[in-house]
Amino acid sequence: MTISRRKFIHSATAFAAGAGLSPIFAEPAQVGRRAGSAADKIRVAAIGINSMGWADVNAVIKNPGVECVALCDVDRNVLDKRAGEFASKGIQVKTFGDYRRVLENKDIDAVVIGTPDHWHCLMMAEACEAGKDVYVEKPIGNSIAECRAMVAAQERYQRVVQVGQWQRSQKHFADAVDFVHSGKLGKVGLVKVWGYFNYGDPILQRPDGAAPAGVDYNMWLGPAAKRAFNANRFHGSFRWYWDYAGGILTDWGVHLLDYALLGMKASGGMPSAGTPAAGTPAAGSPAAGSPAAGSPSAGSPAAGSLAVGPKRVSASGAMMRNPGAETPDTLTALFEYDDFNIQWEHVIGYGAGIYNRQHGVAFLGENGTLIVDRKGWEVVPYEKRMAAVPFQASSDNGLDEHAKNFVEVIRSRRMGDLHAPIRAGADVAILSQMGNIAYRTGSTLHWNAAKGEFDNAAANKLIGNAYHNGYKMPRS
Repeated sequence: MTISRRKFIHSATAFAAGAGLSPIFAEPAQVGRRAGSAADKIRVAAIGINSMGWADVNAVIKNPGVECVALCDVDRNVLDKRAGEFASKGIQVKTFGDYRRVLENKDIDAVVIGTPDHWHCLMMAEACEAGKDVYVEKPIGNSIAECRAMVAAQERYQRVVQVGQWQRSQKHFADAVDFVHSGKLGKVGLVKVWGYFNYGDPILQRPDGAAPAGVDYNMWLGPAAKRAFNANRFHGSFRWYWDYAGGILTDWGVHLLDYALLGMKASGGMPSAGTPAAGTPAAGSPAAGSPAAGSPSAGSPAAGSLAVGPKRVSASGAMMRNPGAETPDTLTALFEYDDFNIQWEHVIGYGAGIYNRQHGVAFLGENGTLIVDRKGWEVVPYEKRMAAVPFQASSDNGLDEHAKNFVEVIRSRRMGDLHAPIRAGADVAILSQMGNIAYRTGSTLHWNAAKGEFDNAAANKLIGNAYHNGYKMPRS
């Protein structure tokens, strides 16, 4: 049955709950923006503005009644550059080097978090506690434990949190999933997901050195382990190191695996029977009639989920091109469910991929294969078992639509209207972390959804990540 766009974007999953999610704070903050008229100004700050954070905040302020009032970055060179770019457009902002000064400013309604991944959890949880609405880049956390804490923070403080999985705001992706759900492909037993990227020069070993002038390197490290500055671990290439990120699988993987999960009804993009209509509190929150937050069954599969994750995960990879990095540049991961498999594959240094697409998702059914990427989708039939669907091109700007949706929900407070709520972000971030953990342990892992752990002691040690330098992970 074809689903409506509203149902497609609604998220009420407990896959992340199956990983052991629970609220983390004692009492919700009584500060921050409340629902208001469309004439109200929404004042936004951006934290981490070197790359996607800058693109995100510019997309947000395209919406009427939204203004950026502050920028924050640990690199004064980036901060001055971005403030100058705004000034050239007549936009005057305050600048900060410490995100905590942003969060204590009661004149700021919402924050955009575009930092490296290892900062997402702490900043997002503290922003919710401070009463701010949040647009947070994907992946939401740098570990399964961080994903748990982030979901718990949003549910405790009931702030609007949009995850930067902007493909969820594109019509052609929704149309492709509608087609998968129509049943015309027949039974889908395998979903192939891939990314082949010809990213610049290889990552080679480089000596440690001094941080560039203007960089608060201690603040950049934040909760990550203390170590000497190395240019490989900084702007642009931090994703290749476990301290700060999970490589391509948690970068591109969360975008693309998200649609494998949606197509197979294994994620929060598909509401279960009885899910509240858009605009009502999310399933699992006290106001939705589910058990009180903090009770053993709050957010559990019984609260209305469709997914609890794969039953078995395996991965194999290598460092073929980037000997100076840690996360694999070549990786295949297999996520096994009861009646279908999802296969992820990435290779760095190559430009062509499966079906002659650099990246994509392919649903292999009995009657044909549906292939979708950021350019569009099509269906290739098997032996005339079904009609072909010619290429359906993308027709919108996903990031702009995603930012618009974020602003609309800030105004309406209708959490069910969010295209990529925090639980949807947790679903796919946790799945991606599972693949990385299988690779790092060299083991085939069995996931116990009820306990939120693996059958492998070494893998369970990687569910969480240690916090250093006086920082503490929000409780989950």
